[in-house]
Amino acid sequence: MANHCDPAGCARRIAAAAGRPITIHYSLLTIYYCMVINHQKLLICLGAGLLLALSWALPASGALNPYVVQVLMYVGINMILTLALNLVNGYMGEFSVGHAGFMAIGAYVSSIITVAVLPRALAPWLFPLVLVMGGLAAAAAGLIVAYPSFRTRGDYLAIVTLAFNMIVKSVLENLEILGGPRGYLGMPRLTNLVWVAAWVLITLVILRNLVYSNFGRGIMAIREDEVAANLTSVDTRRVKIIAFLVSAFFTGIAGGLFAHVLQFINPRSFSILKSTDMLVMVYLGGVGSLAGSLLGATIFTVLLEVLRPLGLWRWVIGPLLLVLLMIFRPQGIMGLREWRWFEPKFMVKGGGPRHRDSQA
Repeated sequence: MANHCDPAGCARRIAAAAGRPITIHYSLLTIYYCMVINHQKLLICLGAGLLLALSWALPASGALNPYVVQVLMYVGINMILTLALNLVNGYMGEFSVGHAGFMAIGAYVSSIITVAVLPRALAPWLFPLVLVMGGLAAAAAGLIVAYPSFRTRGDYLAIVTLAFNMIVKSVLENLEILGGPRGYLGMPRLTNLVWVAAWVLITLVILRNLVYSNFGRGIMAIREDEVAANLTSVDTRRVKIIAFLVSAFFTGIAGGLFAHVLQFINPRSFSILKSTDMLVMVYLGGVGSLAGSLLGATIFTVLLEVLRPLGLWRWVIGPLLLVLLMIFRPQGIMGLREWRWFEPKFMVKGGGPRHRDSQA
């Protein structure tokens, strides 16, 4: 199932499906659909370009003070974390509670590269590559977690990821070469609003295309019924492992961005409390929804900033909010619904385009 914007090809498929020869009516109808699709893509590209331009122009012009810029960067980083975790907990229906461990690996690996490996002058130019290397390190760790976890069914992933999060935190606290419990510092401030906005867009586009691909249908089939998915030729173990690695990769990317905006990290930043915050953002926005991930991350991050005068008590809000969500609204704000702009608007099925009804 995919978008087709070749008028001649579309006309032939529509005519073949209807059992009729190609006519002017079918050709004009197909050209209209293709024009709408291209118009939508053009608007999306213009919107993405405008977002990147504003993320550079507003801080540079002084229209936004540094505090607001910092909060916006936290919002963007949390969006990446929520989108990544939602792929596993929302679309695939598994339950990971230790994604902060992958964030820690991405943060430490990218920090080590910019501090101890790269010359200071090259770090800004190679920053995207540094983030990717941190993401790959997190994905490699994800493979170690996923391979044994997905050999069985049930809640084993939650147990394994929780243990993994605690192991990563303990190892980092006992590695004196990385500062131990005191933390690691010396990273240049390479993260800015433009980089955060760019990686949010990259994450959103890749995960959106993944979810609406044939592979993504396999992911959602596992959520609905893993046994039935197996019977319909879905290699469930392979699908689950790949989806988990993609999730771990983008979580590592977010960790690298986080490290280079704070310029200091320590193991306590990636405790189970951080994993709980990710869960709250996923279930607040809604499982199985890209738009819900963006909403949940924005609301939760801004809420924590508003509650900052409460001091340490504001950290009680996260776990409490998660409990209340599970009781009163387990589906979240956008649970299993999506914004129209995130869905393929016109899809070809059985030879002809049809409108895909959106739930939002």
